[in-house]
Amino acid sequence: MSDEFDITALDDVIHGRLRLGVMAFLTGSGTADFTTLKAKLQASDGNLSVQLRKLEDAGYVRIAKSFSGRKPLTQVSITDKGRAAFVAYLDAIEKLLPKQT
Repeated sequence: MSDEFDITALDDVIHGRLRLGVMAFLTGSGTADFTTLKAKLQASDGNLSVQLRKLEDAGYVRIAKSFSGRKPLTQVSITDKGRAAFVAYLDAIEKLLPKQT
């Protein structure tokens, strides 16, 4: 077993399936609207809202609410802190995997 194996290194904020999906999607896109995230992640409004709040509370995403015409528009953007946390999360996952020889 590798000395680098440390399950506690995983960021609990990111580790949930839906939060991980949000972070992965936003890493590629930078910003997405709520409807796009909901469709891509196959999430309900309520569940996505709760998970976005957790990411926002951690400082990993920024949420901006506005209107497009008369319709509400929620934009979610990854922050620099969130991008760094996601890279650290991926590094921690990589350390859990056995080395390829």
